[in-house]
Amino acid sequence: MVSLNQLEVLVAVVEAGGFSGAAKRLYMSQPSVSNHVRNLELSLGVHLVERTTQGARPTPAGDVVVDHARRIFAQLESLEHSIAGFQGLEAGRLTVAGTTTLGTYLLPRLVADFTARAPKIDCQIRVGNEEAVEGWVIRGEVALGLCIGEPKEPLDSEALLTEEMVLVAASDSPLVGKRLVPGDLAGQRFLVREKGSATRRQQEDILLQWGLESAERWEMWGPDTLKEAAYQGLGVALLSEHAIARERSMGHLVALEVDPAPPSRTVSLIRRADRVLTPPEEAFVTQLRAIAVWPS
Repeated sequence: MVSLNQLEVLVAVVEAGGFSGAAKRLYMSQPSVSNHVRNLELSLGVHLVERTTQGARPTPAGDVVVDHARRIFAQLESLEHSIAGFQGLEAGRLTVAGTTTLGTYLLPRLVADFTARAPKIDCQIRVGNEEAVEGWVIRGEVALGLCIGEPKEPLDSEALLTEEMVLVAASDSPLVGKRLVPGDLAGQRFLVREKGSATRRQQEDILLQWGLESAERWEMWGPDTLKEAAYQGLGVALLSEHAIARERSMGHLVALEVDPAPPSRTVSLIRRADRVLTPPEEAFVTQLRAIAVWPS
């Protein structure tokens, strides 16, 4: 018997181009993903996926099953939206996504404020890099996403608020307390986020504006690793003012004064133009539009 779970796994394998990628997306083990696909093949009596040196790709029968699966999921989503219209904020689900900094430091506060007004709504926060968040919105896995600036993909975008980027260093850095110009930073090592991060893109833009595009760089995955590396004196780092607020208040990291200062960046709401929002999603958008500054 075919299950929705098996169909979901098959679609994930095809979209990720492999079993390991699907496992990461679905938070499953790779053997479990393989078992779901194998059991689906046994149920249907046909081979659905073939492994190649470039990854996994669907067979002709697999293409047919994936196409039907997507239509089934679209119908289920339409059903959920139709029923949600009768429930208002008395029941339902809100799933929102944010790039790493926004998903880690902004969305939990916003969702906490939302649940205070709508305590019966189940909430989920997804966090990923820029590409992941835009992909979730495009595929309809989430209706609303927060990202930095304009999305790369064809999505509706609405500017919400701005935040500053800050150059920070360990408290015992010889740069602390000085008025700096970019030339004073020429010999510094810059700690940067991983490729695919919105923060990484802006870090590179700022270094280019400062004429420091050839400066030494060490790549760190995730904001927490980056902050800890700066605290340990491994280099200086350009980060969101909100990502390092606690570390600055505790004296672990110190903001350096540079002229010209790093430019601010815009936090944007992204969504698909053709997506009809549920009452919880509409309520959350209304809340987002009401904020003018980052919540304290």
